[in-house]
Amino acid sequence: MSNQKQVDKNKKSNFSKQQNKENILLKDFKPKSMLQCPSHIPQKAKYPVIDTHNHLFGELPAKKMIEIMDQAGVKVFVNVSGNVSLPFDEKGYTIKRLDFQDFVNNYISKFPDRFLGFTMSDFAQWDDFVIFKDDGFVDMVIQHLEEDVEKGAAGLKVTKELGLGFKDKNGAMVRVDDQRLYPVWKRAGELKIPALMHISDPEGFFLPADRYNEHYLSLQKFPGWSFYGSYFSKKELLKQRNKVIADHPQTTFICPHIANYAEDLDYVAGFLDDYPNTYIDFSARIDELGRQPYRARDFMIKYQDRILFGTDIPISVEAYRCYFRFLETADEYFDYPDYMGTWTYTRWKIYGLYLPDEVLRKIYYENALRIVPGIKGF
Repeated sequence: MSNQKQVDKNKKSNFSKQQNKENILLKDFKPKSMLQCPSHIPQKAKYPVIDTHNHLFGELPAKKMIEIMDQAGVKVFVNVSGNVSLPFDEKGYTIKRLDFQDFVNNYISKFPDRFLGFTMSDFAQWDDFVIFKDDGFVDMVIQHLEEDVEKGAAGLKVTKELGLGFKDKNGAMVRVDDQRLYPVWKRAGELKIPALMHISDPEGFFLPADRYNEHYLSLQKFPGWSFYGSYFSKKELLKQRNKVIADHPQTTFICPHIANYAEDLDYVAGFLDDYPNTYIDFSARIDELGRQPYRARDFMIKYQDRILFGTDIPISVEAYRCYFRFLETADEYFDYPDYMGTWTYTRWKIYGLYLPDEVLRKIYYENALRIVPGIKGF
């Protein structure tokens, strides 16, 4: 055997041994990209930023949050769940109920121009998921909503449990368009505050957690995120939401996470065209937009007057800068922060949208100034 043949044989043998040694599970497959791309990470946003969709993920004090906001150029932090906090760990987040006054005392009063809050009123019923315990539920929601608005609440937040988890005293799933709730949406309009309605979730969360589901690893890590086999399908939930919006034209609705259908921008475009009293934010969805940058850029430019900036992840300078990079630069193939705000391996890379300045100004702060009351310092 020639020396070259022996070398080739040894290489093949060594490669075979290495292959056998490196058998790994899908969850452990984390390849490092060899692609060399320029990186332009903004240290601060190009214009002042109003983060219109975030939460208190834990007990971070106001002063520390301000330090992070100042480093990134974030002018105002809007806590859309002002009467709860959301401590979290690797298993997910839990719920700690508060009085809205607690958020006022600990954040708004200390930095009046920097913090704002929405209230969940009595929709923060995550202990037993029964909201219509008696006929007085709606009156109680409205009473507490009015009290919190008097304390400074700038909006009403309703979570995805409506339609997916909330039941009445008879055990029946409460529809999003349940007529009993209509006085709540009407009162929000009369109070001139927006109603932020998170209805449904990513499409993959409603599909089997199998080899075809692009959210498979997320659903393995957080099985509670799966709504496969839910009482109402995703499309039915959105249909119910849209009926509520159509029936309350005097109320402004914010539909977060790209109206909860970032996978189908044609649907969202039609939704915005059909319901002029709606706005959307892209919180926790730059992963979806950033993998379809051509269509996403066209969409953001066309609907620039209807889009709000939001993150919906634990506050950090790095996370904010990633969002700014996504909006402002033409960078290619970079990581995004995941839903829980940690910098772990992501499912795919994203691309920047390099939006025009006039669009950036509207998305960063001008649209929020138009529909969210009580924002100061501008």
